Amino acid sequence: MDVITIFAGVVLLLAIVMLISVIKIVPQGREFTVERFGKYTKTLSPGIGFLTPFVERVGRRMNMMEQVLDVPTQEVITKDNAMVKVDGIVFIQVMDSARAAYRVDDLPYAISQLCMTNLRTVVGSMELDEVLSQRDSINTRLLHVIDAATEPWGVKVNRIEIKDLTPPTDITNAMARQMKAERERRAVITEADGEKSAAIARAEGAKQAAILQAEGRKEAAFRDAEAREREAEAEARATAMVSEAIARGDVNAINYFVAQKYVEAFAELARSPQQRTVIVPAEMGALVGTIAGIGEMVSLAKDQNSAATPPVRPATPRRPAGGSVPPSA
Repeated sequence: MDVITIFAGVVLLLAIVMLISVIKIVPQGREFTVERFGKYTKTLSPGIGFLTPFVERVGRRMNMMEQVLDVPTQEVITKDNAMVKVDGIVFIQVMDSARAAYRVDDLPYAISQLCMTNLRTVVGSMELDEVLSQRDSINTRLLHVIDAATEPWGVKVNRIEIKDLTPPTDITNAMARQMKAERERRAVITEADGEKSAAIARAEGAKQAAILQAEGRKEAAFRDAEAREREAEAEARATAMVSEAIARGDVNAINYFVAQKYVEAFAELARSPQQRTVIVPAEMGALVGTIAGIGEMVSLAKDQNSAATPPVRPATPRRPAGGSVPPSA
């Protein structure tokens, strides 16, 4: 009874082992290669797969997801003999599991070495300034070369990025001094531009002020001329009226001119800064009579030109400084 139990247990164990070796479950993102007597025959996709017992087995378990590989740091000599330390990262994805499994041994190491050699080639063909300023160009050239090299392995290189570029210490110090000098130069240029703009603004302001002043003087001159023109017109009309009165034999018109000149001369005498005492003539009866004649003439002119412009008022004689006009005799 014990022998039968042991035999049954052994048979059950063999059945379980055979079942496990025949049925394979492939997880998502993976692929298994199947070998028959050591030779590749097929690839198992994600899901459940069946193998021939004692004949087939799983060869390689391939990761079909995108992978990130580190490119070790290395020292590279540029075209202008500058030593820089460069490292990077590469993003790869297996597209054909059979070729990736059987055409290259240790795929991550092979791609890492390929990236290092091509990185030395690309960086070595460029000058230091180009290496530091054209990372995108380096990434593009590396991607093109390495993707073409890994295509027979069934691997797609999606991206290559330069992670770090470290120039020597003396070059770093020189770059710092250069950057400082460049910033100082820009500051001087900016300050000069500001001073230039301020000078232009001041000049524009002075120009506008001069223009406004000239416009003001022009307007004032125009108004002065207009006032003088109107005054001349009024004087001309007054002269014409007086001339007509003289032509008619009116003595008052003559008295008007005499009185006007008399008053103007007396006013100038009173305004003179050299004159402190003004002597008023005693014979003022003629002047008063003249003024009365002027009044009659003005009244006549008002009657004649009531519908036209108002007559010009004759100048009123000023009271001499330091004296008084005596009453009429």
